[in-house]
Amino acid sequence: MNTLKTVFLMTLMMVLFILVGDLIGGRSGMTIAFLFALLMNFGSYWFSDKIVLSMYKARQVTQQEAPELYSVVQRLAQSAEIPMPKIYIIDDQTPNAFATGRSPDHAAVAATTGILSMLNQDELAGVLGHELAHVKHRDILTGTIAATFVGTITFIAQMAGWAMMFTGRANDRDDDGLASLVLIILSPIAATLLQLAISRSREFAADAGGAHFSHNPLALASALEKISRGNQIKPVNNVGPATAHMFIVNPLSGKPIMKLFSTHPPIEERVKRLRAMAADRI
Repeated sequence: MNTLKTVFLMTLMMVLFILVGDLIGGRSGMTIAFLFALLMNFGSYWFSDKIVLSMYKARQVTQQEAPELYSVVQRLAQSAEIPMPKIYIIDDQTPNAFATGRSPDHAAVAATTGILSMLNQDELAGVLGHELAHVKHRDILTGTIAATFVGTITFIAQMAGWAMMFTGRANDRDDDGLASLVLIILSPIAATLLQLAISRSREFAADAGGAHFSHNPLALASALEKISRGNQIKPVNNVGPATAHMFIVNPLSGKPIMKLFSTHPPIEERVKRLRAMAADRI
């Protein structure tokens, strides 16, 4: 299902680029937009993980450098029946973690120094199990493409707006101009809502997977509460809306405006579901 979502998003991105290219520059604009869409899709698929890890200055660690962390990830990867991912640490005292990579064979998990010092072993296992569930479900590439899609739609809407302003194409026919203006305004909002719908649904599934792989739903629930409190105090360094969806807890959740467009379900709802899962096991 996630593979189909990814193909759909990549195809839709290309179609929208071509349509806006035609709006701005006719046939030559369509050609340029098509080539640009191919470049965006190629970059998202092959290099998104490297870009995100570089953005947060994550450093890869070996088993010798982080034996406890390596041991937890190794055990969880075996439980999830996926290859051992690469492990990265982000030097940031705000507790959080994310996974990245285009497939289980090319995956990486990254944890902040804050989360490693704040959580106990059971809680950490729940968090990392959540991230490996994303890897197993191939959520990461889908989320990355969705984020690229939102950025792309916003960019081309701005391009179209400037084109209408300077070329006067919107004045040729009032009805067409009004329709184009509405499309330019609503397209970024619609794209963002699509990204949110994808992200929120996958977080619940990853919570369930993390609880299953770690065999401890209550530990994951406790970890989510701790991480949420930490991120309300201070978000992760260099974080932005384009990558906030990747973290186990939205690092921008402390900002009131971001609650309206959160990429994650409410922590209270996630904790409630995990506690219900633990009760069902009794």
